[in-house]
Amino acid sequence: MHYPDWIWHNGGIKPWADATTHVMAHALHYGSSVFEGIRAYDTPAGPAIFRLDDHTRRLYASARIYDMDIPYPREDINAACHEVIRRNGFGKAYLRPVAFRGLGGFGLSADTPTEVAVAAWEMGAYLGDGVLEDGIDACVSSWQRVAPNTIPAGAKAGGNYLSGQLIAREARRLGFGEGIALASTGLLSEGAGENLFLVFRGALHTTPVSAALLDGITRDTIITLARGAGLEIVERDMPREYLYLCDELFMCGTAAEITPIRSVDGRQIGSGKAGPVTRQMQELFFGLFDGRTPDVHGWLDPI
Repeated sequence: MHYPDWIWHNGGIKPWADATTHVMAHALHYGSSVFEGIRAYDTPAGPAIFRLDDHTRRLYASARIYDMDIPYPREDINAACHEVIRRNGFGKAYLRPVAFRGLGGFGLSADTPTEVAVAAWEMGAYLGDGVLEDGIDACVSSWQRVAPNTIPAGAKAGGNYLSGQLIAREARRLGFGEGIALASTGLLSEGAGENLFLVFRGALHTTPVSAALLDGITRDTIITLARGAGLEIVERDMPREYLYLCDELFMCGTAAEITPIRSVDGRQIGSGKAGPVTRQMQELFFGLFDGRTPDVHGWLDPI
C-alpha cells in the first residue's frame, strides 16, 4: 500500500508517520473502536464526498452504543475529512474516520481517553480489478454472524470485524472472491463486509437489519435509487437456498460499491454475469458521480 503524506489525528493535521498511539492502548487489546468507511469521487464539479453527514452520524451512533465519548463535535470530523482530501491532493479516495479507546487503563470498563483519527488514501475496486464488470464467485461461510443479544451488529465497531475477517479469509483460502454469512437463525445475513441484494422477477430482495447485519449506507442508497426508478424493494428473511434460486445477486458497501456475484458455492447465478437489474443499479449509483443521475438527495459534499 502507498501511504499518503498527511493524516488528521487528535485535532489536527500531521505527517502520516507521526500519527502514533501506545501499544497498550485499550482498543488494541479489546477491539474498542468505532469507525466509518467513506468514499470521495471525482465528479464533473470536482471532488465530492459521498453521504458524509450520514457516515459521521453513524460514527457517533456507534460510539454511543459503546458508551464512548468522542471529544470533538461532528462538524470537526466532517471538516477533517475535507482537509485530508485537500492536503493529500486527492480526487477519488477512501476515507477512514476512527475513534478508539487509547492508553489509560486495562480493565474492560476502564475510562480511557478517546483518540480520533481521519485518514484518506487512494483505493480502487475493493474485491479486485474488473469485479464490478465481471463479478465474483462467492461461498457460504462456515462461520455464522453473531446473535443479536451478544454483540450489536448495528454498530460499526472494530471488534465486530473479527467475524468478517474469519468469513473473508476462509473464502480466500478456498479460492472464492468473498464469503456470505448466515445469521444465528440459520437464515441469510450478509457478506464479510457487504450487504446482499437478491433479484427475483425484477424485484430487489434484501435481508432485514434484524438479520445480524450493519444497516449499510450503500444499502440505503440502493433502496432509495431503486424505488425512485420504480423497482420493487422487499426486505425479508431468506433461507440459504435462495442464493441458488435468485435471478441475480450482488453485494454492496462503501468499499465494494456494487459487485455482482456470478456464482455461490460453485453454482451459477442466472447467466453467470451481471444481470439487467444489477447493471441498472450500477448505472444509477455510479451516475451520481458522473452526472447521469441527478443528486436530488444532496448526497454529494463538494470538497
